[in-house]
Amino acid sequence: MGLVLDELVDVLKTAGEPTRFRLLVLLAAGDLTVTDLTEILGQSQPRISRHLKLLTEEALIERYQEGAWAYFRLRQEGNGAALVQTLLASASQDDPVLVRDRERLTTVKNQRSAKAQEYFSRNASQWDELRRLHASDETVEEALLRLIGPSPVDSLLDLGTGTGWILQLLASRYRRAIGVDASRDMLSVARSNLDDAGIVKASVRHGDILNPPVEGQDFDLITIHQVLHFLDRPDLAIAEAARMLRPGGRLLIVDFAPHALEHLRDEHAHLRLGFSHQAMNEWLNRVGLDVQKVIDISPGREGALTVTVWLAGDRRLLMAKADTPALAETVI
Repeated sequence: MGLVLDELVDVLKTAGEPTRFRLLVLLAAGDLTVTDLTEILGQSQPRISRHLKLLTEEALIERYQEGAWAYFRLRQEGNGAALVQTLLASASQDDPVLVRDRERLTTVKNQRSAKAQEYFSRNASQWDELRRLHASDETVEEALLRLIGPSPVDSLLDLGTGTGWILQLLASRYRRAIGVDASRDMLSVARSNLDDAGIVKASVRHGDILNPPVEGQDFDLITIHQVLHFLDRPDLAIAEAARMLRPGGRLLIVDFAPHALEHLRDEHAHLRLGFSHQAMNEWLNRVGLDVQKVIDISPGREGALTVTVWLAGDRRLLMAKADTPALAETVI
């Protein structure tokens, strides 16, 4: 449905003020804070905050909190958002004001990237050590893409997003995506990676995997990549993920098969030494998900860890088809 006359005029009035239009252009390039926008536009924080408030009230942008910081991003849904996209596409790329704003935005993003890289460098040795323990990222990547298939994904939720690797890997498959992580340092790395890749249809949020800061039953694909072994109660995280799925949605879990590397408990905070097919099947079945496929990815060398990928589907759309129940397929 389109906008009625009064709504159309309100959107045009709100977006048509020069500073607010500049804000929309900037937020179309990614998530930014009031401090970022103040630095780019060279205006006072109260003035920028007032304009952001008006844009939020008109549902042209959205606001989310991350600790003491409030982030803003362009709304992707709604008739007002569609009109804004049309207006942004009509703006000249050579306009001197917008060119200067983009240059300052690049400076802000470079500063963000430098901070993220500093954190990444401090911890790179640990991550490299873990990578050497299991199958290559390329092999896991190939398995994930094969399991998910070529069909487009409307909305993706990546729980425990870390560096945003899943958001980057599946960028060509989804229309919109959200990554959630409890580490603000990791979120900085993820934002920097999304900036570098030019991915603006995904955003990241600070939050607990057991209580994600997003609406329930809103995602048709949810991923949990190498997270569950850090949890004392991984079954609770699976139950929460199931709650966030739309009817008929899918849950993709990547983690380790059972192993005996006890040093990972102390050196890398692993609480679980892998997961068996049986345990995972029981947890998934308990929350209304049917296992569709399982892949065990062996690293091909002695003493290394096997990575297991589980793909499960929400059975609610199948309830009326009692005569043809879904059959789980296991690929090993």
